[in-house]
Amino acid sequence: MEPKRDYYEVLEVPRDADAKTIKRAFLKKARKLHPDVCNEPDAEERFKEVNEAYSVLSDDQKRANYDRYGDPAGPAGFGSDYVDVSDIFGGGGFGFGDIFDSFFGGAGRAGQAQRTRGRDMGIRLSITLEEAAAGCRKTVAYTRLAPCEDCGGTGAAEGGRTHACERCHGTGRVVEVQRTIFGQMQTQTTCPVCHGQGQVIDHPCETCDGQGRAPSREKVEVQVPAGVHSGQTITISGKGEAGVRGDASGDLVVSVEVSESSRFERRGDDLYCTVQVDALQAIVGTTVTIDGIMEGERVTVEVPAGCQFGQQVVVERRGMPRMGMIARGNLVAVVQVETPRDLTKKQILDIASIVAERSLEPGDAADAPDDVSPEEREGFSAAAENVAEHFAKGWRAPKNPFGKGRR
Repeated sequence: MEPKRDYYEVLEVPRDADAKTIKRAFLKKARKLHPDVCNEPDAEERFKEVNEAYSVLSDDQKRANYDRYGDPAGPAGFGSDYVDVSDIFGGGGFGFGDIFDSFFGGAGRAGQAQRTRGRDMGIRLSITLEEAAAGCRKTVAYTRLAPCEDCGGTGAAEGGRTHACERCHGTGRVVEVQRTIFGQMQTQTTCPVCHGQGQVIDHPCETCDGQGRAPSREKVEVQVPAGVHSGQTITISGKGEAGVRGDASGDLVVSVEVSESSRFERRGDDLYCTVQVDALQAIVGTTVTIDGIMEGERVTVEVPAGCQFGQQVVVERRGMPRMGMIARGNLVAVVQVETPRDLTKKQILDIASIVAERSLEPGDAADAPDDVSPEEREGFSAAAENVAEHFAKGWRAPKNPFGKGRR
């Protein structure tokens, strides 16, 4: 496997190049290597290489790690509040290919009116169940068509100006007349010069090719509310695709995905978990304290006497917060009864005696200990020894019916 080329060499910029220089070099190379305009057999691979180099060098955090460690992720990656979504655009969002399809198609094609308003963009943001419970703030890095920094979004270079298109006289439409056997036929099409805008620029900006927008790495903070569910969206106005020559930008729509937890199973706003108690505790009842979903939260579960395996104990208002409300769902603890394995021989014999006594039918000598004959006592002792031996070998509780056998 061939080692990757140095990112600075790929973009042909010095290691101390500023952000604007890096962006210009990237746009120049990307425009030259885009598959729509380049017929070279390796154009697509080189285009991807340029994209990768720019995605690293345009991000301050990644670039610093790359310069210091030779790896954009650094020795231990980024902080938990930083998310780079450049690799998940394929699932319904925008990738570099889509960005450049818009960039190269931004000037319009013959007979096709140009879309000037920016499109909405969609990205996915994955968070933990604990983050969903408390709410969190995430810094998201992504790529979009942003207003061009060199021309301020106007599309005109320094000294350039916008004037009415001479072909369509500012209407954005042209009328063509054709002679046919049925006579003259008149058709109206989009102006091929201004692409329906009615305006042209005499000296377009070289960076954005007169569009007033160019591909750019952006960062935006996303405030995720407490209690959010998977599939819910957060809309950030104006952070989608920028419009052509100052037209309105689209919105950034963030779709939240809450990952599964190893401790809890979420059902609506209720949380389910398992608590383990030994068989003796289940008989007499006990109190179990577990960590809650919130940071530092401790939840007390009151296990009632005679609790059965799989029985559910509800702790009110210790589940997930209800979004936009103070109230919370419930915590449902599913009891998992286990056989104690650290009993002494005396304790095992005591339990065996109780089991043997319970195995006798009502009215037997067990109900009148003073009247038990030596033969009956001998049989009782034998039964107790058998039970003790059974317990000494160990006994496993059946699988937990909750959570697919999870313990």
